[in-house]
Amino acid sequence: MTAPTDPAFDRRMLEALICPASQSALEYDAERQELVSRASNLAYPIRDGIPVMLVDEARRLDP
Repeated sequence: MTAPTDPAFDRRMLEALICPASQSALEYDAERQELVSRASNLAYPIRDGIPVMLVDEARRLDP
């Protein structure tokens, strides 16, 4: 029996999503399962295949 895997993130969502802080485009980081906004220096987590687009939940990127 195999362990369940997280649902995959649908990359087509990138066309519709923007950073709530900067209103800029996002990049998908498949390894970390995050959507990255270079303009606001934030990375939004993807949990169970769903992006959490809340600034309070975002990780601040290293300068």
